[in-house]
Amino acid sequence: MIQRGHPEDIIVGLDVGTTKICAVVGEVVSGTLAFRGMHLSPSQGMRKGAIVNTEETVQSIRKVLMETESSLGVEINSVYVSISGAHIKGAHTIGARGVGGREVTYADVDKVLDSAKALYVPLDRELLHIVPAGYSIDGQNGIKDPVGMIGERLEAKVYAVTAAVTSMQNLLRCCEKAGVEVADMVFGPLASAEAILTNDERELGAAVVDIGGGTTDVIFYKDGWPSHAFVLAIGGNHFTNDIAVGLKIPVTEAERIKKCCGSAGTHTVGESEKIPVVQGGQEKMVLRRHLAEILQARTDEFLDLLRGEFLSCSGHDIASTGVVLTGGGALLEGLGTMAESAWGLPVRIGGPMNIHGVRDILNNPVCSAGAGLVLYGFEAASDRVYSTDAVRGVFGKMKDWFKEIFKIKKGGIEYVRN
Repeated sequence: MIQRGHPEDIIVGLDVGTTKICAVVGEVVSGTLAFRGMHLSPSQGMRKGAIVNTEETVQSIRKVLMETESSLGVEINSVYVSISGAHIKGAHTIGARGVGGREVTYADVDKVLDSAKALYVPLDRELLHIVPAGYSIDGQNGIKDPVGMIGERLEAKVYAVTAAVTSMQNLLRCCEKAGVEVADMVFGPLASAEAILTNDERELGAAVVDIGGGTTDVIFYKDGWPSHAFVLAIGGNHFTNDIAVGLKIPVTEAERIKKCCGSAGTHTVGESEKIPVVQGGQEKMVLRRHLAEILQARTDEFLDLLRGEFLSCSGHDIASTGVVLTGGGALLEGLGTMAESAWGLPVRIGGPMNIHGVRDILNNPVCSAGAGLVLYGFEAASDRVYSTDAVRGVFGKMKDWFKEIFKIKKGGIEYVRN
């Protein structure tokens, strides 16, 4: 018999994507986080990371929540949900505060981060995250934790992530209509990075490239902090559509053969190898190499586009330890090897690491954002705002800022613009 966890001990990460929704469930037992399991379900009503049909999205969210509750024996009252899309923007800003020659306190850090929130944000956008990128005291840079240090002026360099207000509202309303409260909303690759990057990668410099169905989300880390992020409106669906057009088959069949037989390049595919394909209701054999040629054309374009984005933001200098590919799109055979060749950087395929619990989440790229959302929720619920990992430590503050922006109540969501 499945044992139900207490709702207050359950943390759920809900990664709402264009093609699938991934629910990852964690449970806090004696102060320790254990992962209970995950559930995947098709996503309807989304296009390129944006909601285009509210009712379909509500039904998709409701379905995955009900199936997760049933299969894992949990009661889900609230979720930490991911948000992505081309509307997400990032910018660097600075907050400052005088401390009068005394020791810096936690309250000072709170206030200097609050001052960084004072940057101009257009009325149609809202601040999603303020992520520290380092502190300085009286001109001394490179400080990770200023608490206890003495000085006259404290500055915080932060990376601000903003999102379209309507996109945030639509996602919140869909979750509410599906019967669940949103505890917090997190930029997708920020959550993924929590689950898949090593400490060395964070410190020395790395990029996370999260390839979803409709978008590809990229975030760079350096010196332990997120330093740059962007979203491309291209993802695995583009590969699938190319197959459907090239082989003249339905999109569902194109997606199936992409997963089971696809290769990012022709170098690993034999000249005469054939695969079965359903076309017009009948099965026929096609050369697997033809499939690989279709995928390689799209892969070359995709990697070249990302290479251009890397160059425009000095990404090659930042990502000195390499790039971690994650998300469902990262599972395409040979993609990592081709990315290494195209970018001249080390590349690995990454999934959640160093987690306790079920094995189907560990190292599974599909679960990266969902697992990261659970880790995010655990940090926020633990009130460990100033932990040794300063990037994780700020997560608790994000939850407070989220509640300042949106007043969530039973029966409706009210937008509050300060």
